[in-house]
Amino acid sequence: MVEGGEDSKSRLRRMIGDAGVARLDGACVAVFGIGGVGSNCAEALVRGGVGSLVFVDRDVVSESNINRQAVAFVSTVGRAKVDVMAEMARDINPDVRVEVREAFVLDNVGEVLEGCPPLDFVVDAVDTVAAKVALAKYAQEQGIPIVSAMGGANKLDPAQLRFADLFETEHCPLCRAMRKAARAAGVESLPVLYSCEQPVRVEAQAGADRRERTELGTMSYMPPIMGQMIAGYVIRKLLGI
Repeated sequence: MVEGGEDSKSRLRRMIGDAGVARLDGACVAVFGIGGVGSNCAEALVRGGVGSLVFVDRDVVSESNINRQAVAFVSTVGRAKVDVMAEMARDINPDVRVEVREAFVLDNVGEVLEGCPPLDFVVDAVDTVAAKVALAKYAQEQGIPIVSAMGGANKLDPAQLRFADLFETEHCPLCRAMRKAARAAGVESLPVLYSCEQPVRVEAQAGADRRERTELGTMSYMPPIMGQMIAGYVIRKLLGI
């Protein structure tokens, strides 16, 4: 408690009361993918009072991450993203309960989450269609609410971000690929955040390997805005708002 009776959750209590603060402190959210969207979402969840978090990612911070990822600084290049995120979370709230898993997910979601507290929400901020579908299928089978981030690459206008069911999206190449894969996997519904903006056309670098995805560019503000929006979505759902 600081001078004047204010603490780190005073502003939250004014909005949602003691019961709301307690509800968030008792909730557990898993964030899969600690990249541009996921790291900014995770930071907002911690600052928003979510008391238990699970961070899942097998990647390390690279220099190219610095333009958009909350975990990316010159000082963190080369470090595991989940470890940097866990340190940030504990620096924001020393009482936060954090589990980290250095892993990619496909059909091993249950194994990756073994030993974690029961989940109240899943945030999918991973990049690949196969992993996203695996998370959607797991959440559907387990009855866990989920929200999935679609593509922010080659997009410029955050005002065109929308929440919708995957099967009602448009103008998003990742959503298009996801719809086909999700239907094949038996996923019936999936809340997503996506941009209905037509993507900017970017030419791949001459001679680059296709796996490098040099045709994908990202503005510094798009993934953080998406992460903040998803955190707001999750917090509202946890509070029943």
